[in-house]
Amino acid sequence: MHILQKNKLAILIGLVPALLIYLIFSIIPILISIYYSFMDWNGFGPMEFVGFQNFIDIAKDPIFWKSVKNNIFVVIASVFGQIPIALGLALLLNRKLKGAKIFRTIGFMPVVISTVVISLTWNMLLNSEFGFVNQLLKMIGLESWAQNWLGDPNLAMISVCITIIWQFVGLYFIIFLAALQNVPGEVLEAAEIDGASGWKRTLFITIPMIWDTIILAVILCISGSLKTFDLIYVMTNGGPAHSTEVMAIYMYEKTFSSMKYGYGSAVSLYIFAFSLLLIWITKMVLQRKSK
Repeated sequence: MHILQKNKLAILIGLVPALLIYLIFSIIPILISIYYSFMDWNGFGPMEFVGFQNFIDIAKDPIFWKSVKNNIFVVIASVFGQIPIALGLALLLNRKLKGAKIFRTIGFMPVVISTVVISLTWNMLLNSEFGFVNQLLKMIGLESWAQNWLGDPNLAMISVCITIIWQFVGLYFIIFLAALQNVPGEVLEAAEIDGASGWKRTLFITIPMIWDTIILAVILCISGSLKTFDLIYVMTNGGPAHSTEVMAIYMYEKTFSSMKYGYGSAVSLYIFAFSLLLIWITKMVLQRKSK
């Protein structure tokens, strides 16, 4: 404490650049977006104050609520897809296995690859005419299973979610692996001496000790899923028939295609409020479960 008090000025000076960057690129844009949301503006002409009309119009638009539904689907698929798979891989590769480092690198590779590259690659894999998936199904005698994966409204969102899970599972895998490696070996050894081995040790010792990390991963997963844009935009552009349109794509289309900057700003506030609400509910549920 004495050291902190003695270097308080130096600490404050060190924090100023980060606070300025955060203020300029996060706080100020949010405040500007709030201001625009009460305006009718096409981005070029004069603004017209319309009050809460933008928010009312959004609430009346069925396409917006469809984008909300699609976003919730992405969140559920991501949380129940990425988190369990990542945790399972981390538990598996946390042991002393031959070639574990190679598998860790392979698992993390999709995270660092450009999203556009991933989108185009999966577009080719899922192409209904010459895609690898359909060709493989035909080769093994399952031609009836071949589908128009990205062109069928009933399958497009599922196909997109599979791609999202594949891309980001490596991120949470690394987070969980780091947490597992920080679990004290003495605790695990004591549990084994007491008869807790295998799955019992994992369920009642290991997972409770990294529960805070799991909560953090779930929150990151939810926030990332709610702002997903580029992968879906490149793969389907929100189609077919708005079946893969999420809130970020809806906002983009209204802002830059329809030139409704005030309307788009109001949508961004809906996304912001919805994200905070969903993350708060999730955090409360998971923290209550840990008690």
